[in-house]
Amino acid sequence: MCGIAGILSLDPPEPTLLRRMTDAIEHRGPDDEGVWVDRESGIGLGHRRLSIVDLSPSGHQPMLSPDGRLVLDYNGEIYNHRALRAEIEAAGAAPEGGWRGHSDTEVLLAAIAALGLEAALSKAVGMFALALWDASSRTLTLARDRFGEKPLYYGWAGKSFLFGSELKALRLHPDFDNPVSRRALGLFASRAYVPAPFSIFERIYKLPPGCLLTVTREACASPRDEPPEEGKDGEGLRLRRYWSYRDVVRRGLADPIAGEQEVLEHLEQTLVAAIKDQAVADVPVGAFLSGGVDSSTIVALYQRHSSIPVRTFTIGFDEAGYDEADHACAVARHLETVHDEYRVTVREAMDAIPLLPNMYDEPFADSSQIPTYLVSRFARRQVTVALTGDGGDELFGGYVRHFAAPGMWRQAKRIPVPLRSAAGATLGRIPSSFWNAAGQMLPGQVPPHFGAKVQKAVQVMGAARSFDDVYRSFLDEWSSDGRSPVRGGDGMLPFDLDVGTSAPEALRVMYSDATSYLPDDILCKVDRASMAVSLETRVPFLDHRVAELAARIPLSLKLRNGTGKHVIRELLYRHVPRKLIERPKTGFSVPVAEWIKGPLRGWAEDLLESRRMAEDGWFDPDIVHRRWQDHLSGRRSSPQALWAILMFQSWLRQEKSPVAAAA
Repeated sequence: MCGIAGILSLDPPEPTLLRRMTDAIEHRGPDDEGVWVDRESGIGLGHRRLSIVDLSPSGHQPMLSPDGRLVLDYNGEIYNHRALRAEIEAAGAAPEGGWRGHSDTEVLLAAIAALGLEAALSKAVGMFALALWDASSRTLTLARDRFGEKPLYYGWAGKSFLFGSELKALRLHPDFDNPVSRRALGLFASRAYVPAPFSIFERIYKLPPGCLLTVTREACASPRDEPPEEGKDGEGLRLRRYWSYRDVVRRGLADPIAGEQEVLEHLEQTLVAAIKDQAVADVPVGAFLSGGVDSSTIVALYQRHSSIPVRTFTIGFDEAGYDEADHACAVARHLETVHDEYRVTVREAMDAIPLLPNMYDEPFADSSQIPTYLVSRFARRQVTVALTGDGGDELFGGYVRHFAAPGMWRQAKRIPVPLRSAAGATLGRIPSSFWNAAGQMLPGQVPPHFGAKVQKAVQVMGAARSFDDVYRSFLDEWSSDGRSPVRGGDGMLPFDLDVGTSAPEALRVMYSDATSYLPDDILCKVDRASMAVSLETRVPFLDHRVAELAARIPLSLKLRNGTGKHVIRELLYRHVPRKLIERPKTGFSVPVAEWIKGPLRGWAEDLLESRRMAEDGWFDPDIVHRRWQDHLSGRRSSPQALWAILMFQSWLRQEKSPVAAAA
């Protein structure tokens, strides 16, 4: 795993600037560094290396092809590089003069030289963000992996085109004075993340997953106030898609696998192949284990096919409803892994909060960023690579909204709009503390934020006019208010639910989650938290062959009896007793709702102080203050909405260079 950065400019790039840019992301690659510049062409590439495969200098980057035509600046892992290398050799396309080493970088570069970039990427199994300079055509092409496991920002500072793994590298350019985007801030306040193709800064964008962006020097003189669009070339830019998850889902709908046993056999074979590929490294490898369905499945299959005990890692909390460490330990004992558990104190968790603005570079407000960072830091003491269970929810229907949103809409649309609007308004005023108290009388374990979820559900039932409204309410923290807290930013951007008119609503929700929430929240969270401690994480569920198989599995084998991931559960029960797994889904989170009313209240009230907020000019202090008071009183629990405001305010205050305000 690595960090990349580069400049394409009308003026010759300075190597010293490129080194400063890559030094800013040294945590992504502490083992080696490299800079390559072609002053005449105005191109400069910088690299930081975390050595995982081929630890020798033969994996040094930026890497030039033997004929000097191509230069590759690459962050990621190509898991099938050995098979790809054999294919290249069989075709007589091995590098002139022979291979320099056995790095996946050299294999990828040779594949690009022999087949072209798109064809090479179509054969590659892995995660990556890369920049490729072609000296013959004088073009720079940026590419990102199919699901967006690895980040890639790009955009303009003055008359220079920049790219990099993290925003902190781009911001070191002397011409960077890009203002905060109110549109992006509005989206962030609603979703708790900034969705691609936007970033928090104007004229800086995220390359969407599965896409290529080709840039010529002509583009440097024409900064874009809007992100490039697929099929709309111009001014030295061309954005195109080399892999489409929408197409994958549609093909899966047209060619389903009907039988459950056949599905389970195919699924186990495909997942095992992905895990075997991703467990290969020249450094120690382990796995995160929460005791939930997804991570337990990955670890169970990993352990079953490993010649040595797998190293597994989990962290525990003392707060009831948030600690899954005992479940993870029980699974680890059954599978006989070498298990390590770390008990995190409230103080340790809260001490991580000041680190978050610099770690994430732009405002990011999924509070599970805290335990993700802590478990990454803990695992890094023993391993350099860790497998995770991310992606299972999006591909196999693991979120409550996957079955709750369609169910809510089926019930809501039966009731006349005036009647349910009145009922929603009335029931929505009942404090979330009341619903929490009522939940304690229900049998079984009540999930965290139960009262807030009930309160929100009745509000949604009253306000929704379409299924899309219902879905949006699950991810938009301000939709029921009818007004964004951001001054001049409404946070409106339609969710992409388009997988065809015949697709079930649950499948539309899963598709949307996989193409926005997954890359921009889940994968962003894990990448920044793990890379902050130089730990590479790998995601077997997001092997594109697993995803293509998942698309062929009928919805009835994913969602069943109000529970998601049916086939994953049935696969897991082949290896782990059902009693160790069956329990309500809690997620990987911390009790932010309680902390900001208790030990973090002083910190929160300082950041939410009305006079300072009014002077900053980003948020309407009256709207925020009402939400804060409702949260404190128990009338309306709003941890995620308030955490987003707090994360932006914290980010704003920790910026080392001035942040300009957009007009």
